[in-house]
Amino acid sequence: MAAAAERTDELVREYLLFRGFTAALKQLDAEIKADREKGFRVDKIVDQLQQFVQSYDLSALRDYWSYLDRRLFSRLEDVYRPTVNKLKTSLFRYYLVHTVQTGRNDKAQEFFLKQASELQNQAEWKDWFVLPFLPAPDSNPTFATYFSRQWADTFIVSLHNFLSVLFQCMPVPVILNFEAECLRSSLIQEENESLRHKLFALQAESSRLKKEELEVEEAVVHHKLPAYVANMDRLGDSELKKGPSRPAHASGASPTQTGSVLLGKKEPTNHQSAKGKDGTVGCKDGKSHFSGLVAGESSSLQQRQKRLQEHGKERKELLSKGTFQGQSTEKKTDISTAEAEPCSELHAEQVETSTKMPTSSAEAVGVRQEQPFIVLSQEEYGEHHSSIMYCRVDCSGRRVASLDVDGVIKVWSFNPIMQTKASSISKSPLLSLEWATKRDRLLLLGSGVGTVRLYDTEAKKNLCEISIDEDMPRILSLACSPSGASFVCSAAAQSPISHMDFSAVSSGGKSMNQVPGKLLLWDTKTMKQQLQFSLEPEPIAINCTAFNHNGNLLVTGAADGIVRLFDMQQHECAMSWKAHDGEVYSVEFSYDENTVYSIGEDGKFIQWNIHKSGLKVSEYDLPSEATGPFVLSGYSGYKQVQFPRGRLFAFDSEGNYMLTCSSTGGVIFKLNGEEKVLESCLSLGGHRAPVVTVDWSTAMDCGTCLTASMDGKIKLTTLLAQKS
Repeated sequence: MAAAAERTDELVREYLLFRGFTAALKQLDAEIKADREKGFRVDKIVDQLQQFVQSYDLSALRDYWSYLDRRLFSRLEDVYRPTVNKLKTSLFRYYLVHTVQTGRNDKAQEFFLKQASELQNQAEWKDWFVLPFLPAPDSNPTFATYFSRQWADTFIVSLHNFLSVLFQCMPVPVILNFEAECLRSSLIQEENESLRHKLFALQAESSRLKKEELEVEEAVVHHKLPAYVANMDRLGDSELKKGPSRPAHASGASPTQTGSVLLGKKEPTNHQSAKGKDGTVGCKDGKSHFSGLVAGESSSLQQRQKRLQEHGKERKELLSKGTFQGQSTEKKTDISTAEAEPCSELHAEQVETSTKMPTSSAEAVGVRQEQPFIVLSQEEYGEHHSSIMYCRVDCSGRRVASLDVDGVIKVWSFNPIMQTKASSISKSPLLSLEWATKRDRLLLLGSGVGTVRLYDTEAKKNLCEISIDEDMPRILSLACSPSGASFVCSAAAQSPISHMDFSAVSSGGKSMNQVPGKLLLWDTKTMKQQLQFSLEPEPIAINCTAFNHNGNLLVTGAADGIVRLFDMQQHECAMSWKAHDGEVYSVEFSYDENTVYSIGEDGKFIQWNIHKSGLKVSEYDLPSEATGPFVLSGYSGYKQVQFPRGRLFAFDSEGNYMLTCSSTGGVIFKLNGEEKVLESCLSLGGHRAPVVTVDWSTAMDCGTCLTASMDGKIKLTTLLAQKS
């Protein structure tokens, strides 16, 4: 702390000098010189206290301790107050012992005169009022301990340690966090470097595999036949029967017939010929072809016969592919297996090659050749033991806050390791959660009893709790403005039907949340209500809220299926339109903020133009597992139902891809307004229970996807976008 403060002071001096703010620089130097906290130097603070004791300056000693108490000790939790009182008592006793040891009884009597009103009712000072009148207090059993050198040293060390721990644990401004930021940056750089090496290795391996595949494809599919085999187009089988010295026009067989004859024979596999071993041809017909040849040419002609048979098979494969090119892959497999006992290696190459043909059926249905994202890792956070309601990454992308249906809140980090930073259990049910944008260590928690709490994740305690409305106790949604100055709060009356009642769902009931509601604007610093928004045509429960990047616009989705767009400068509803048949579950601004997206109870995912009220840009049908209600089935007919609470979809950094829920994990879709069907790009998977809320953090170089499910498991998937 002291080193960071000193270095920061130097940086501020340098900045003021650079800007030419000489008056501010002089004022800064003067205040630093008179700094009573000594730049958070514990040794200097202890030396200052000892200097007041040695100079018998009781007034200065009391004033300095009062300053430390007011500036530092008053911010501590109540559990540390007895320790502070003991240190204060020991400091005054240290002063009295010093006055007696140096023969200044007048200073001791002065101490009791000035402090009598404060100390006379304290039991620990009851025996000390006789100290100035004892002839030998150092030999008195009551005071002998305090006159020993060991007690004085112990007190000084205890005071030093207490102040040191206090300065290490006290919250500091952002500018003093540069050391931690530097350490974090270096760790991130090291991790990025290791991931880059891993990526390069994977790319090299991929290139090597592609190269081998191309070599195999060229060897099997695009094989350049030798000249003497290529001449068979003009020669035919007669050359084999009459010998190599016969003229080329003696042939009467076509290339197709030649290949058919060769492949139609039952032959053993030619592994030995591929390995370079010499041997006789296992085909009796082959021997009859060459029975009239000279004995000296027999061996070379036999080898030539083998090569011609191999290339005949390859030519047969090429010709058969050309004949049946329009047929499906399954038919090709049937034809190849129906042939008379082909070589096992050649058969494997045929199957592999047929799946890679440009005209294959797999490519005809539009499967993407290259994924837009590379999955670098997937980790699991398993500290929750019940279904997750909310799971949100803070604006810095370093911490995650998660909330389950039992009211358990977990704040955890995932870089460089996954670690729980804070944990809390709420006595009252919690229904909403949101990170504060400024001082991102703070969490807003909305309850089911009409209160909103401000929770400090570093101090691990509630800073304040405000009551919203007793008649509307359910706090359904919270959204903090990007400026951090205010937040909106959606309060609703009790629902006549519980959102955990499966019978209501199975009976086909809709819009169970159609109860009166309020949308309120609160000041974050004063925690006081600023105004209440008007909800037309009637007050209704607001399920979801979202700000744009600068906080000038607010979009909301309500239980009546209406999306409302509010102007936050005029504090009024700019436009509204009927968006869904049933409730609106989730709303978000698009990347360019010219449109908004919404998901509703009707299973629709719709894009709306915010410049023209109710103008639909695109509409897609989503499966029920992406929109809810979410159902988890168990043994003996057990079913757990959860209605949507948190975010149901999230976008990547450029707004081209969307992450949604599914029964087995998150699914990433490509957003394309020209298509009528969403194109699935990547399934993250990893879950055994339905995913109920998602989030996608793009604060770091690598995108981080969060998917939380009904079994309390949260999967954190790190993606790397492949730049095209």
